[in-house]
Amino acid sequence: MERDTFHKVLAAAMKAGASDIHLKVSTPVLFRVNGVLQEVKSPLLTPQDTRAVVEAIVAGAHPPVDVEAIREWDGSYSVNGVGRFRVNVYRQRNTFAVILRVIPLEVPTLDGLGLPPVLKEIAMEERGLVLITGVTGSGKSSTLAALIDHINEHKRCHILTIEDPIEFIHKNRRSSVSQREIGLDTPDFNKALRAALRQDPDIILVGEMRDTETIDIALRAAETGHLVFSTVHTTDAAKTVGRLISVFPSAEQNMVRIRLAENLKATVSQRLLPRKDTRGRVAALEILRMTKHIEECIKDPLKTHEIKDVLEAGRDTYGTQSFDQHLMDLYARGVISFETARSAATNPSDFERAVLLNSGGALPD
Repeated sequence: MERDTFHKVLAAAMKAGASDIHLKVSTPVLFRVNGVLQEVKSPLLTPQDTRAVVEAIVAGAHPPVDVEAIREWDGSYSVNGVGRFRVNVYRQRNTFAVILRVIPLEVPTLDGLGLPPVLKEIAMEERGLVLITGVTGSGKSSTLAALIDHINEHKRCHILTIEDPIEFIHKNRRSSVSQREIGLDTPDFNKALRAALRQDPDIILVGEMRDTETIDIALRAAETGHLVFSTVHTTDAAKTVGRLISVFPSAEQNMVRIRLAENLKATVSQRLLPRKDTRGRVAALEILRMTKHIEECIKDPLKTHEIKDVLEAGRDTYGTQSFDQHLMDLYARGVISFETARSAATNPSDFERAVLLNSGGALPD
């Protein structure tokens, strides 16, 4: 595949509203649109096609990349007038395959994403740890970018991001924003995060909580007065707490529970669901904000399972909510279908009973 043809594929993906582009030998080009993979009318790709794409992508990489040595490689790629893309190159059956994630040119906003107003309050916390969680492709990066954008618009501070790779480009507005890319600006998350504490940041964004050391340094940064944002691949608040604690040796877990309870400010767990009108997808959110009751649930492992009930009870007072509460709202407003809401619910049977109660005993057709 020639470079010009490759760029035309990327332009077509942008026009189609694709979130991802798949290039793999013996298949046509695939676009993921609204969460569904779709074949594009194109010839089956050859080993020469995907290799040529890889060579084009890594041509400007720093440090230089030896194509022959690639087994897995992460990076980014930009095309003037088209867009920016997060890239993963890997080998399968001894041929190259390439996945490109579309990075919108415009930094998203909290209002533009339709996220609850309470996220603006979370963005303006003075210190602590804020985690955005969800599976791959659930929109975590967009939510993080929107939170940083809100701070940048409203607060004079130094925002330092550590990303792999850099996705959304933030321009200085009221804040000074420094963006560091793994591999290009710094060797790894741990070294960058340790160095960050000496770079006078007010806000630190760490692309992902990947290991014990990253979590420990992030907690230390929160403890010393910084506001730290990061992501975790977990589906709800209780699982997020469990995941962060479980990566530490058992002898350290009680102390980690205490540190987490004292420094966690919020978790926002999200899932992208198809809209009923088929016009894209909408985010369903579970939102946790730290309260004395939540602090107790984190410190005491026997109470962690109570977090969902505490979130539901604190909705009016603190702006917290469970997934099922938000699903009920989205369904009641006609944004998502009953089947979509029920299948995404934490407990589908409980969700169905709640709909029955609200509708006078009749389920939708």
